Amino acid sequence: MDWPTVRLLHLVGSPTSEFLAELSRLYARDAVAATADPARYEVAVAHVAPDGIWRFPRSLGAAAPDDGPALDVGGALARVREIAPDVVVPQMFCLPGMTAYRALFDVLGIPVVGNPPEVMALGADKPRARALVAHGGVDVPDGRVVRSASSPGEPPPLPVVVKPADSDNSLGMTLVRRPEQYGPALAAALEHSGAALVERYVPAGREVRCGVIERHGELVCLPLEEYPVDEDAAPVRLPADKLARDQEGELGLVAKGAGRAWTVDAADPVTGPVQEAARRCYTAMGCRDYGLFDFRIDRQGRPWFLEAGLYCSFAPGSVITAMAERAGIGLPDLFAEMVARAAARAPATSGTGAGHGSAPR
Repeated sequence: MDWPTVRLLHLVGSPTSEFLAELSRLYARDAVAATADPARYEVAVAHVAPDGIWRFPRSLGAAAPDDGPALDVGGALARVREIAPDVVVPQMFCLPGMTAYRALFDVLGIPVVGNPPEVMALGADKPRARALVAHGGVDVPDGRVVRSASSPGEPPPLPVVVKPADSDNSLGMTLVRRPEQYGPALAAALEHSGAALVERYVPAGREVRCGVIERHGELVCLPLEEYPVDEDAAPVRLPADKLARDQEGELGLVAKGAGRAWTVDAADPVTGPVQEAARRCYTAMGCRDYGLFDFRIDRQGRPWFLEAGLYCSFAPGSVITAMAERAGIGLPDLFAEMVARAAARAPATSGTGAGHGSAPR
């Protein structure tokens, strides 16, 4: 079958952090390679560096690209208009990348795959996300927000988990079991954010993630992924459980290594309650296209919402991509469906390339 060609622009990098720019490139280069299909897609890449400079490289590597002219925002927008993309695939993990840069393409009338900027902002703000999903009928651990390590208020009943209110990959997170640990834990969290979230610790029963995608007008829950936790040896998941550098210093994913994650049997008693909670989270947060939700399962089998991850790079190692594969939805089909959903949101007329080609069906 002949597919109409769709012009894709992968938006990569970070205007705030070289670490997050590198993480973005790690996922994006795998996604670009894995979804390449010249019969369906014309692909371009826009990279934003921590100094705010844009480039439109021919390819992505571990290092920041240096080919092509260095452009400010005005020059970059002119280049975007030359490319005239039909759909943007966002690959940025920093807060501005997930919000302001997505909103920029909304203003241009170019549809973006995935959640809109206001929902991304909500997902990044853990206290707000907790409040919304709780209102939607999902259990959340008791918690409070602390903005100063020097005046934290009355200490909470221990144990608690202290983490930055708007940071990912477990950066700055501490499990506090003793009173003398509380102040340093707050200070560690506040190094990464203007506020710390202090949550009641749910003892290490199990920890799972549930992906939700929209397909054919329905919310489809993907097979659960479980991560190892142990009350004594590994009560919470830390940064080293997710990302690491190899001997050459290149950043890589470790969460998918042997013994670090596995698929939960569909017949497992936790599957139904977690999937129902995930659907409620998706609806309460106003998600679009897909969403990913983390839960702690207590020893009575009750799921407690931890946080939401509202992005997918469509790299083979991305959680939603891997979950969909286990559900029998291959990456080419998943990607094509999400591109088609985004393209269908294009304005009837726009000053860019929206409408260059119909999305693959």
